[in-house]
Amino acid sequence: MKAPIEPGHVVFSKKGRDKTRYFVVLYTVDADFVMICDGETRKLDHLKKKRIKHLAGCPYEFPELIEMYQQGSLKDADIRKMLYPIKNGTNCANAQNT
Repeated sequence: MKAPIEPGHVVFSKKGRDKTRYFVVLYTVDADFVMICDGETRKLDHLKKKRIKHLAGCPYEFPELIEMYQQGSLKDADIRKMLYPIKNGTNCANAQNT
């Protein structure tokens, strides 16, 4: 079963200039698009609008990042810190498996 692509979930880009990179979904635009961020190349002040069909869902979610984003306290460093173990294949202690 495919992992869902919803706010707070980690996704992997399959197409485009950013392919093979991991991102966090911040919110859904409509049925076809989501806004993603990775804290490095795509920062919070310049989010990426990406088609859902060009993303692969990963079995990790960070609901606390969405809460921080809605409160206005989320920083790029928070996103980088959460994605670091996933990008490098180390123990994902901070990530919640779905």
